Amino acid sequence: MFPSTSPEAGRESWPAGPQPGPAAAATRGQPPAPRTGPATTDGDRRERGGPRRARRAGEPARRSEDEIDEPEEEVIPPVQVHRQLALTIAGFAALLGVGLVLGAQTSGPGHRLPFAFIIFGVQLLFVLAWTMAMRPPALLVVAGISAAVAALADIAAVQTDVAGLAPLGYLAAGGFLAAVLGQLVRRVDRVRVTDSLGATLLIVVGVVAFGTLIVLSRIPAGTQAITVCLTASGVALTVARLTDAVLPWPRLAPQVPRGAAGVVAGAMVGTLTSALLGSYLVAPFTPTRAAVIGLVAAVTAVLSDLAVGYAEAGRLMAGEPPTMWVARHMQGPLGGFALAAPAAYAMCMLFL
Repeated sequence: MFPSTSPEAGRESWPAGPQPGPAAAATRGQPPAPRTGPATTDGDRRERGGPRRARRAGEPARRSEDEIDEPEEEVIPPVQVHRQLALTIAGFAALLGVGLVLGAQTSGPGHRLPFAFIIFGVQLLFVLAWTMAMRPPALLVVAGISAAVAALADIAAVQTDVAGLAPLGYLAAGGFLAAVLGQLVRRVDRVRVTDSLGATLLIVVGVVAFGTLIVLSRIPAGTQAITVCLTASGVALTVARLTDAVLPWPRLAPQVPRGAAGVVAGAMVGTLTSALLGSYLVAPFTPTRAAVIGLVAAVTAVLSDLAVGYAEAGRLMAGEPPTMWVARHMQGPLGGFALAAPAAYAMCMLFL
């Protein structure tokens, strides 16, 4: 039997349009042909963008949007060096050095109290200057504890059977701990205790450092070592400040009114002075040994004085109000002699 439907049913019919030939297959995968239209001239482009404004004479050219304006670095003007102030500080350093050296000459076996009183007076000046300049929390508490530690350190340096630094070290640690605990009492001061630990430590250790001069005076050749080291320190500080009054160049920092010439000249003249003293002193001193210990003391004093200047400039740049004028400028020489004292003790133990 034959099916009722024809075999052509269900098949798709051919499209009525022309079938794709080999020409159409050849253009497959090729880029499309460019569009045809009226050509655009430069004049048309200018008309579309509008007329350009002519640049006037003297008018700067426009910057493109791609250029980024970089901020210019702010130039900080250098701080002016006051000649009269530098001369005043130099005079104070010279007087302080002369007082300490002459006080050391009054010290003798069984006769240490006059020198101890002189040291205690210098310690009180140190406490006044450094507490007023650095202003730690609970200022009166720190100042009172530091003064008490200074008195106890002088008594221990005079009364102990064996001359040594161990009692002074214990007093420094106890005084620092007491000062920190005193700052923790008030809630207002408690917030700033962490930031002021360094200032409190410097004040307490500084007053104890002067006590090493009394201990050194009890050691053979200690008085001569004090004379050499403190003379070198005093001369170095004085010459450095005098040079700053005349030639504060080259400036170490724009914010610090000090020059490198003064620092170098002070250390050199202080070393030369100690070598000259060594040629007049008796054994075990020689010009070479005196020059070595004088160099260490002079460099220590000058760098300490310079560090005080940097610290003061940092406080002013941080926005802190300036403190008492006299205290700020006494701080440098007092700090220099405070660090020169243990340096003199160490050099005496090592070289003499």
